Amino acid sequence: MAIALPRPLHALAAAELEAAAKDRRWPKWQTMALLHSMKLPVLNASLIQPGDSPATVRNAAHALAATTGTETLMIRSDGGVEKKQYYRGGNTFPIEEIGPRAARLLADGRAVILAEPTNRFTNRLTVLVRMDRPGPGRPGSLTLEALGPGYDVADLTRGHIPPQVTAHLDDVDFAHHQPPRWDEWKITDDQCLGGEDARRIRRLERLASQTLTDGGQLDSEAGPEHAETWLRQRGYLHLFGPQPTREALAKRARRLFEDAFVLARSQPNRNWHCLATAFSVFEEPRTIYWDLVDGERKYAATAPAAARHEERAA
Repeated sequence: MAIALPRPLHALAAAELEAAAKDRRWPKWQTMALLHSMKLPVLNASLIQPGDSPATVRNAAHALAATTGTETLMIRSDGGVEKKQYYRGGNTFPIEEIGPRAARLLADGRAVILAEPTNRFTNRLTVLVRMDRPGPGRPGSLTLEALGPGYDVADLTRGHIPPQVTAHLDDVDFAHHQPPRWDEWKITDDQCLGGEDARRIRRLERLASQTLTDGGQLDSEAGPEHAETWLRQRGYLHLFGPQPTREALAKRARRLFEDAFVLARSQPNRNWHCLATAFSVFEEPRTIYWDLVDGERKYAATAPAAARHEERAA
């Protein structure tokens, strides 16, 4: 009997995308479908759900690799509740390693997203886009936090690395489109304690303890100096070169505002207070969006009402 393959995101018809964008069981996949349905750039990917057989995982991986013309795939995990020690995805592995790695996540009740690979060591620009408002129909704000060459999204979202540049807009009416004037943007450079060297060390520490350890390139005893050596030996020098982040962010601020406005208008939860997404410019160059997170609902599947209220208040 033939095994039905999970269909890649970019092969889904409009009705299938709409159904995926309403399925809150898998928030990352849900928002990837929403973003793709809005013609915003996202990675091509396939969703593997708990209960799927090893053969399904294996066949889906080979099918996606053939579709994208690659011999490696990225692994991300997806689920309604994020544990503090949940798998830090985003690394890329050879096809033959996908099955065993996916099996451990599926056994833990999490879905697996297989995606076309990226090189997280050669990014040109990474931006965290945050939309805030006190309530429906009331003006809010838009904040763009950016890191330059050699950094990635995880540095901003969970790496505790401060942005190099922040651009902020006040009095944004997400219900009525009105492009901002340039003098309305407040653009500030972050004065990281210890300068850019301190920020770079944090990046190297995270690469050594998480990214390169998970991928098997370094062992658990490696430190930032080992991560630096690994990068330099392979010609990944982006982190050590100029960081023209302010200019790169200013160049894309208008587009990010336009996309943020569209995302806010399309959000199913009309009562949202905080939305966030991440945007990457790869070396190719190519741009993609990652996920769209609704702060009101991220933990709503299991968190008690009191805990959710406390989180909102914080």
